[in-house]
Amino acid sequence: QVQLVESGGGLVQAGGSLKLSCTASGSSFSFGTMGWYRQAPGRQRELVASITSGGTTNYADSVKARFILSRDNAKSTVYLQMNSLKPEDTAVYFCSATEVVPGTIRGSRYEYDYWGQGTQVTVSS
Repeated sequence: QVQLVESGGGLVQAGGSLKLSCTASGSSFSFGTMGWYRQAPGRQRELVASITSGGTTNYADSVKARFILSRDNAKSTVYLQMNSLKPEDTAVYFCSATEVVPGTIRGSRYEYDYWGQGTQVTVSS
């Protein structure tokens, strides 16, 4: 059973930094896109950043130039370095991972999405 284990959340002052980590385990196959979403109270869950297995990254406009997403494929782990944090970054951050399972027909595959439990990030002003 696939599990995503997150760590690194906490309380930080505005302008500070935090680093989140997420490790996926329990799969006999590879993971495709991995990333982080966040959800603030009263708001919908939104994409923060994602990274493909090849290293291509995608960032929300609100975090570009402040957050850096990296990945260690050998460890099935992604790291989100968050710098210059703002109070509006306060949210529960969720790790996501897509398991890629080869299909029985040549060239086909199935993708299954998994989520972590979430880790709280609070930025005080």
